[in-house]
Amino acid sequence: MASLQDQLRGLVYSTEHGDTCPDCRKPLAECECAERAEAERLAALDGVVRIRRETSGRKGKGVTTISGVPLAKTELKALAKELKKRCGTGGAVKDDVIEIQGDHRQTLKSALEAQGYNVKLAGG
Repeated sequence: MASLQDQLRGLVYSTEHGDTCPDCRKPLAECECAERAEAERLAALDGVVRIRRETSGRKGKGVTTISGVPLAKTELKALAKELKKRCGTGGAVKDDVIEIQGDHRQTLKSALEAQGYNVKLAGG
C-alpha cells in the first residue's frame, strides 16, 4: 500500500482531463480498473454454483444464499430478480452473493440447472 505522503502527492484533478482515477492515475474516461477487477473476480470462480441455507446473524430467520455465479454485477442482479419472482419472496444481492428469503434450495437448484449451471447444495 502506498504511504500517506504518496497518496497526498497524487494528482486528483486536472483541468486538461478532469477527474483522475486514484489507482491507475488515468482520466476517469480512460480508466479500466473496474473492468479489470470484474475480470479477476470472474476468473477466480471454479464454475460451481453453491446453494446453502443460513440463519446465523439473522435472528433465526433463514435465507438461502447462492454464491459462485459467474456473471457480471448487472446480470447477477437480473438473475436474482428472476429467482425471487420464481420463489415468490424477497431477497438481495450482497458481495456477489444472492440472498433469497426462506428455504428454497430445491426450487433454486432446479431453476439454475435449467439455465445450464453446475449446481451443488452446500452445507447441512
